[in-house]
Amino acid sequence: MNPQRPSADAGQDRPDRFADRHPTSDVLDTPVWAALHGSHRRFAEVIGKAARFRTDVAPFYALAPDAGPEAWPDLAKLAGPGVEVSLTGDTPPPPPDWTVLRELGGVQLVDVALEAAPDPDAVVLTPADVPEMLDLVARTQPGPFLPRTIELGTYLGLRHEGALVAMAGERLHPPGWTEISAVCTDPALRGRGLATRLVRAVAAGIRARGEQAFLHASAANTNAIRLYESIGFELRKRTTFKTFVTPS
Repeated sequence: MNPQRPSADAGQDRPDRFADRHPTSDVLDTPVWAALHGSHRRFAEVIGKAARFRTDVAPFYALAPDAGPEAWPDLAKLAGPGVEVSLTGDTPPPPPDWTVLRELGGVQLVDVALEAAPDPDAVVLTPADVPEMLDLVARTQPGPFLPRTIELGTYLGLRHEGALVAMAGERLHPPGWTEISAVCTDPALRGRGLATRLVRAVAAGIRARGEQAFLHASAANTNAIRLYESIGFELRKRTTFKTFVTPS
């Protein structure tokens, strides 16, 4: 890892510097909302100041950037009673009849120096590959991936002896940016750089559209964070992944 690049472990958020270098980066403060009101609008369900992806596409909900207490009834109506709701980032305090199920610290990283390049061995995955993709996700736990998540963007995979052993792809798509997600490798083949190759390849496609890559990771996954930093990602901000249960 470049010793001159501050580590996400240092907890150094640098919003002013990022705002100077990346004037459109403010959409990354509310990436789910921005995506659902942009290129992913066809997957959106919206009530007032609450929005979500269709439930077979992605499990994410969002509140409007200017949401206050009035947004929680919209969110309850959108989700239904007794339903788990996943939100990312800062949210107004929930009403007392909402249950906070869990909170997970996370980081948001932005590509600043990645050597993006297509990979000649990477294949574009299609809906026919979804059963294998779901199996790989179940064994590696990279984060949420549902039967129609593949429709959010391009997913690439690497095969070994015919079996899918690594994948990565595009998920959230706020204006000017694309999130790299579902980065995972079969445990038996880790340590060979397969995930890094796919991240570079996915990023190459993102850059070809004139966009910039970003990604999220658990703050506890320090090995993954160090890897991403070592190949050219930089911490933009710390965030929180929260799961609530709507009133029943």
